[in-house]
Amino acid sequence: MRQRWVSIALLAAGLFAINVIARLVIRIGFNDNETAQNRVSIVMFAVIGVVLAIITFVRAQRVPPSNWLPELGAAAIGGMLLTILVGPLISGDGPFSAGAGNFFSQVWLYGGFAIVGTLLGYWIATMLGRDYRSKSLAAFARAKTSKPRRVVRR
Repeated sequence: MRQRWVSIALLAAGLFAINVIARLVIRIGFNDNETAQNRVSIVMFAVIGVVLAIITFVRAQRVPPSNWLPELGAAAIGGMLLTILVGPLISGDGPFSAGAGNFFSQVWLYGGFAIVGTLLGYWIATMLGRDYRSKSLAAFARAKTSKPRRVVRR
């Protein structure tokens, strides 16, 4: 059980680290250019989605979704909370300094990219037949076809 929380915390910290790197890039390179800041933010959300897609693809091959989905969801929510509430403090702002509209747009963008990334990772694993269920069904089919048929005598 403890290892489960450690992996959740590490993933949330990794997602937050992506945000910290994006904020540093904005602060160092694009401090006065709002268009570039928006582009870096979108790239950050896309990277978060890709990371979640890769992790989902790997986890979907090993364990059923009932095990990895709550962990991934908790890590994504933790990363989102860190990104939205703690991230602005790194830039010297507050979470609501740009207004409630900006705050909630970050929530929707983060949630959307996280959900789409997770779905893409799972769909790709399923499409390739590498997800846990497909592997279980293939093993069952192999087991059923490899046993010789029993002859029933009367």
